[in-house]
Amino acid sequence: MTNIPPLMQDNIEERAAWARANTKTQWIAHDTLREDRPDGTIRLRARQPMGEVVPNTGTWLHRWAEEAPYRVAISERVTPGLDRGPWRNVTYGELLIQVRAVASALLERGLGQGDCIALMSGNGVDHLLLSLAAQYVGVPVVPLAEQYSLIEEAHGRLVYVLDKVSPKMAFVDDAGRYARALALPQLEGVECVAAQTGGAPRPVTAFSEMLETTEHPDLDKVHATVGPETLAKILFTSGSSSDPKGVLTTHGMMCANQTQMSAVMPYLSTHPPRVTDWLPWNHVFGGSHNVNMMLAHGGTLTIDHGKPTKRAFPVTLASRRERPGTLAFNVPVGFQMITEAAEEEEALRHTLFRDMDLIFYAGASLPQEVWLRLERFCIEARGGLPLMASSWGLTETAPACVMVHEPIGRSGIIGVPLPGVEVKLIPDDEMRCEIRVKGPNVTKGYYAAPEKTAEAFDEEGFFITGDAVRFVNPDDPSRGLIFDGRVSEDFKLSTGTWVQAGTLRMNVLDRLKGLVQDVVICGHDRGEIGVFLFPQASLSAEATEAEGALIEPHLAAKIEEALRALNATTSGSAKRVTRALMLSEAPSLADHEVTDKGSLNVRKILTRRAALLERLYDNEDPALIRV
Repeated sequence: MTNIPPLMQDNIEERAAWARANTKTQWIAHDTLREDRPDGTIRLRARQPMGEVVPNTGTWLHRWAEEAPYRVAISERVTPGLDRGPWRNVTYGELLIQVRAVASALLERGLGQGDCIALMSGNGVDHLLLSLAAQYVGVPVVPLAEQYSLIEEAHGRLVYVLDKVSPKMAFVDDAGRYARALALPQLEGVECVAAQTGGAPRPVTAFSEMLETTEHPDLDKVHATVGPETLAKILFTSGSSSDPKGVLTTHGMMCANQTQMSAVMPYLSTHPPRVTDWLPWNHVFGGSHNVNMMLAHGGTLTIDHGKPTKRAFPVTLASRRERPGTLAFNVPVGFQMITEAAEEEEALRHTLFRDMDLIFYAGASLPQEVWLRLERFCIEARGGLPLMASSWGLTETAPACVMVHEPIGRSGIIGVPLPGVEVKLIPDDEMRCEIRVKGPNVTKGYYAAPEKTAEAFDEEGFFITGDAVRFVNPDDPSRGLIFDGRVSEDFKLSTGTWVQAGTLRMNVLDRLKGLVQDVVICGHDRGEIGVFLFPQASLSAEATEAEGALIEPHLAAKIEEALRALNATTSGSAKRVTRALMLSEAPSLADHEVTDKGSLNVRKILTRRAALLERLYDNEDPALIRV
């Protein structure tokens, strides 16, 4: 085995070849067909077929209950949130029995395919049992971000969704912890179910009662009616607007997506995968991609009640020490925290990486230094590399559409179309392309929103994603695509020059690393690009507040220096930042400046802070940082 080569612009091919030679996980080479149409659009699809799709998620439960009844399907700490203590384990045999019991309880209550169940708390075994039971009899579930329920300022989002879907049942894991949400008038007359009933503000049903339900005589008959077109979930995503949209997610979409990924990830079928995962189930990545990947392949999912935050990360680390897994899913900051901990402890490196088949990041690009550290740890612990990969998709695509499934040796590439997915690219003048998709994993629309549904598809039936991509190599589509921001974030300066705001934002954040938490690119119909800055709280502690802006000369000097260095690497007004303003108020969840995924709602920030936007372009404002 050769030494790990650094990532240099002139040795990308060499590095990819090194990664292919040293990857121990079985992989399938990218094989993408490109078609250039007379209208200027580009079509991409995989040459490989996707395979047979099961009709519903219950099929997975029956298969593994028969083939591996004693294998653990799902587990969590008996006392969630602790970094030690016994585990609650549910085998596949037990899982099917418990799902059928809860499904029978739903039938006893008369719930059917026209109803829905709101899941208002975070990940947990009981949460999953209820979700699978509802899917088993065709009742869609509505998993909601737990902060909607826990943070009173976010109750507006919760009320909006409850009013929209009118659930027949609502579930929380702890009635006392979610008491304020359960007391909302929107739940009047709704059966509320809780795993722990103490402290409930209204009558609640103990989930244990549902688990003890005798099998309903019509259970098998009802389950037989659940097919690919049956609605399984309504996943609400806020996007860039203030009102969340309910994405209609069918059994067919979720089952097709697992088949698509199985076709290019053969190691999922050669031995049962294991994963310890914290990603929230109200998001499609955690709740559909990761959970279903375990169920589809007879794997074991360990619920990690930690998060990549300073307070919760010790729980994550303890969970992964005991249940390290063969697959690792995370956001980039999560992998960064893991590698920092592993750098300090050889035994931890061996535990975490010795059996690793896949390291998968999403949500943002993985910093290359973190990628290199992961490579080094895997070679040390495993004697070779796992497949290191990323993907691209949306809530509307269940979610994976484009995926890396061959060794590439570097971060930043989102991959090639999965089998069964057709990608339509609409190039602009700089060969940046808007990406649209079609396939069996793509939604047919939004819940009770016919206008939004009609706007979501073009005349050829492709879903309009609003995202932009570039080719790694336009002459070879099998080299893959690179994510290039949101088309909707882009704007024109008063000169008519387009600004690619998403790309510029990432460049600014990279230069201001350690100084700011986030930035907003401004300049629509202006002559110059400016930025709103949300500085690190510790650095702005000595600043003077000036009607929504901050004045702190030392921090301002560092920011000016960093932005001047960025401007020195570029040419043209579309990539040069000439002014900045530090904002005193953090992005507001209550005023919808932050989406439930934690990203900034740029449109809302610019609208709500219109006066500050004017000050950004006032050369006499004392808080302005000129670059």
